[in-house]
Amino acid sequence: MTQPPSLQREIHDSPEETERLARTWHSPRGFPGWFTQVNQRMIGRRFIITGFIFFLLAGVLGLLIRTQLAGPEQQFLDPGLYNQFFTMHGTVMMFFFAIPVMEGFAIYVVPLMVGTRDMAFPRLNAFGYYIYLIGGIVLFGSLLIDMAPDAGWFNYVPLAGKAYSPGYGVDIWTTMITFIEVSALTAAVELIVTILRLRAPGMSLNRMPLFVWAALVMSFMIVFAMPAVIVSSTLLILDRLVDTQFFIVEGGGQPLLWQHLFWYFGHPEVYIILVPALGMISTIIITFTGRPIFGYTALVLSVVSIGFVSFGLWVHHMFTTGLPQLGMSFFTAASVTIAIPSGVQIFCWIASLWGAKIRFATPMLWVLGFFAIFVIGGLTGVMIASIPFDTQVHDTFFLVAHFHYVLIGGAVFPLIGALYYWWPKFTGRLMSEKGGKWSFWLAFIGFNVTFFPMHQLGLEGMPRRVYTYTAEMGWGDLNLLSTLGSFVLAAGFVITLINAIWSLYRGQPAGANPWNAPTLEWSTESPPPAYNYRHIPVVESRWPLWDWQERGERSVVSGLSSRRREVVITSILDAEPIGVQVLPHPTIWPFIAAVAASSGFIGIIFHPIFFVMGFFLVFFAMVGWFWPRRPWKED
Repeated sequence: MTQPPSLQREIHDSPEETERLARTWHSPRGFPGWFTQVNQRMIGRRFIITGFIFFLLAGVLGLLIRTQLAGPEQQFLDPGLYNQFFTMHGTVMMFFFAIPVMEGFAIYVVPLMVGTRDMAFPRLNAFGYYIYLIGGIVLFGSLLIDMAPDAGWFNYVPLAGKAYSPGYGVDIWTTMITFIEVSALTAAVELIVTILRLRAPGMSLNRMPLFVWAALVMSFMIVFAMPAVIVSSTLLILDRLVDTQFFIVEGGGQPLLWQHLFWYFGHPEVYIILVPALGMISTIIITFTGRPIFGYTALVLSVVSIGFVSFGLWVHHMFTTGLPQLGMSFFTAASVTIAIPSGVQIFCWIASLWGAKIRFATPMLWVLGFFAIFVIGGLTGVMIASIPFDTQVHDTFFLVAHFHYVLIGGAVFPLIGALYYWWPKFTGRLMSEKGGKWSFWLAFIGFNVTFFPMHQLGLEGMPRRVYTYTAEMGWGDLNLLSTLGSFVLAAGFVITLINAIWSLYRGQPAGANPWNAPTLEWSTESPPPAYNYRHIPVVESRWPLWDWQERGERSVVSGLSSRRREVVITSILDAEPIGVQVLPHPTIWPFIAAVAASSGFIGIIFHPIFFVMGFFLVFFAMVGWFWPRRPWKED
C-alpha cells in the first residue's frame, strides 16, 4: 500500500496515457486466455451466464416433472428417474442458480457502483468461478450416467444414509454441495472487502447505493450460513464413507441433527437469495420514477434486520418433528416478525411510486409483477408460521406453492428485471421492449396458472414429492392446469433468452446512460473498459450522476499510475482515501488450484485417500499462486 492519491476537478489525459492504462489492465483473449482472466467483469459475466444455463437445465427438469404429474397414474417417468429429476431440479435451482447468479450480478455491478477498478482479490474471484463450474458439471454429469442423487434437495437422513440410498448418488450430492459452498464463500469475502475498503472517496456508508447494501448483507449472511451446510454435508459423507455415526441412531447419532444443521443454512438461504433482489428493486424504482427513493435509511435498516432475523427461523421447517412446543413458539414469533422489515420495504417502494411519473419500461414491469407475487408468498408464509396450520399442510403442495411464490416471485422476477436493466451496461445494447413485455406477461400469467392451483391441491391433501396419484383423489384437473401453466411460464423465459441473443447483434446501441440512472456504474462506458474508470470519481451525494448533471462538474482522483493495476483504499465509514493497493495480473494458477481442489473433492466420493492427495495438489498450486514475482516498476 502506498500513500493516498490526491483529489481534484476532472482532468483529461492524452490518448497515449489512456492506451497505456488499457494495456496495463488488459485481459488475455482467446481459448488460452480464458484460463488466466481475473477481471471482475469477466468473472461476473461468467457467473451470470453459467447460472442462467443451469436455470434453463433445471427448468427443463421441472417441465418433465410437471408432465409426469399432469394426469393420474401417468407413466411418463418411472419412480427412480422422477426422484432423480426432482432432486436435481431443487438442488440446481437453490445451489447452482439462485445464489451464484446473485453473486455474479454483484461481482459485475458492485465494483462499478462503488467506483473502483476491480475486486479486492481478483485471483480468488477467478478461483471461486472455476470451483463453481466444475461442481456444476460434475453434478449434471452424474445425471447423464444414471448416478444422480435421488433423496431430495434437502437430503434428509436416514433416507440419505447408506442403508436406504446405496450407490454414489448421495455421495456426489454431499461432496458437490460442500464444494460449491467454497465458491460462494470466496465470492462473499470478495464482496465484503471490496465494499468496505474500495469505495470511491466520499462514498460514505450513508451514500452507498441500495444494491450495494443488499450485496453486503447477502455476503455476511453467506459467511455465517454456509459453514452449517458444509458441516452437515461433511458429517454425512463421513457416515457414508468411513462409517462414523453422526446421524445413525444405532450408533448413538441423531437424525434431527441433520435437519437443524441443514435448515440453519436453508432458511437464511431463502433470504440470501431475496436480499439482493430487494436491492435490485430499489435501484430500478429510483431510475424509472426519476426521483430519490423514499425512506433510504428505513430500507437499509430493514435489509439488515432481515439478515439478522432470518437466522432465527429454521425450526419452522421442523414443526412436525416432535420438538418441544415452548421452543417452537419462539420460532413462530420469529417467522411472523420477519414480515415486518419485508413490509417496510413494500411500503417504502409504494411511497416512492406514489405520485411519480413512472416509466413503464420492461425492468419496471418485472418489478411490479414482483409486488403481486411476493405479497401472496409472504402472506402464505405468515400462515405456515402458525404451528397448527403448518401441521395440516406440511409436506403438501401448499408448501410447494408458497416456496415458489417467494423464490420465483421474490427473486427471479426482480432478477429478470435487473437483467433487462443492466443489459446495456453488460453489452452496450438495449433489449427489445416489445419482446420484454411479451416475456413478462407470459411469465406472469404462466407463473400464477402454474403455482396458484397448488395451494388448493395442498389444502386437499396432495403430498409433495410423489411421482403419481390415483384418479379417485380428484387432483387431475388442477394438476393439468398447473402443467399447462408451466409451459406458458417457460415460454416467457425463452422469449427473454431469444431477446438477449437477438440484442447482441441487432439491439439498439445504448450509450453510457440510457435510463438516466443516478448511480456510478452509468458514468462510464457501456460496456466499461477493462479498468472501469479512467479516473476514480469522488462522490458527494447519494445520487452522484444527477448531482453532476445539476452542477455541471465533478471531482476525480488523480495520481494513480497507468503502469500498475492500482486501486484506491478508503476508510470503512466515511470512505476517506488512505492509500493505494496494487492488484495482481492475470495468471493460470487459480484454475490450476481449482482443478487440484476438484480432484480431492471428486476423488473422495470413491475413496478417502483422494482427499489427502488433493490436499497436497492444492498446496503445490498455492505455492505457485503466491510465489513472489518481481515487483512492477514505473517506466
